[in-house]
Amino acid sequence: MEHERRRAPRHPFIATAEVEDVAVGSRLPTRVSDLSVGGCYVDTVNPFPGGTEVRVKIFTMTQKFEAPATVAYSVQHLGMGLNFRAVAAEDEAVLRGWLPA
Repeated sequence: MEHERRRAPRHPFIATAEVEDVAVGSRLPTRVSDLSVGGCYVDTVNPFPGGTEVRVKIFTMTQKFEAPATVAYSVQHLGMGLNFRAVAAEDEAVLRGWLPA
């Protein structure tokens, strides 16, 4: 059985997102498929490589979450797992509001 490395459970969550490679400035339109207090998984055909420093923006109809993140892993033609870093208090409040209590 594979060892679970996540710090927090992920929950199904569908939202539009944009992931930007901060070093290069390239942006990918993506879709979030699951979410936790520590990160998310985004669906994209051309994910950034593991270790890439990114900025992620997640949008719902009424709210926006934004944070720096690191690509934890990527699966070509499927997507990438992101670990959030240094989330601002107002963005953390939005994130926690989206997650089950």
